[in-house]
Amino acid sequence: MNKKYETIVNKNKPKEPKLKYALTAFLVGGSIGLLGEILIRLYIYFFSLSRNDASTYMIITFIFLASLFTALGFFDKLVAKAKAGLLIPITGFAHSMTSAVLDYKHEGPIYGIGSNVFKLSGSVIFYGVVSAWFFGLIRYLWEVLS
Repeated sequence: MNKKYETIVNKNKPKEPKLKYALTAFLVGGSIGLLGEILIRLYIYFFSLSRNDASTYMIITFIFLASLFTALGFFDKLVAKAKAGLLIPITGFAHSMTSAVLDYKHEGPIYGIGSNVFKLSGSVIFYGVVSAWFFGLIRYLWEVLS
C-alpha cells in the first residue's frame, strides 16, 4: 500500500529545474560578492578605513539589510527568486535570526526571543565551531609532524 502511494506521489511530483536553480544561486551569490567588494572599496575611499575595517563594515551592512528586509517582510520573496544564492552568505544567517525573533516576540524577551533566537541558526554555529576545531587540529598536527 505504501509503495503504491509513493509511486503515485513521485509520478505526480513536479520536477525542479536544478540546473536553473544552481545557475541562479551562482549568479546571485556572485552578485552579492561583487556588491560586497564595491562596499568595501567605497568604505575605504570615503572613510579612509583599512581593508580589514572596511570588510567588517561591509558585513555589518549586509546583516543590517538582511534583517531589515526580513522585518519588512520581503526577504522571503527575494529568496523565492534568488534561491540559495541569497541564503548561503551572511544574509541567510541574519535572516534566520531575525525571523526567529519576529516569530517569538509575542512570548516575551526571555521565553520568546531569548529562548528561540538561535533555533534556526544554532546548528550553523555548532557545526561551524566543530569544523573550525577539527580543521585547527589537522593544521596543528600538520605543523607538528612536518
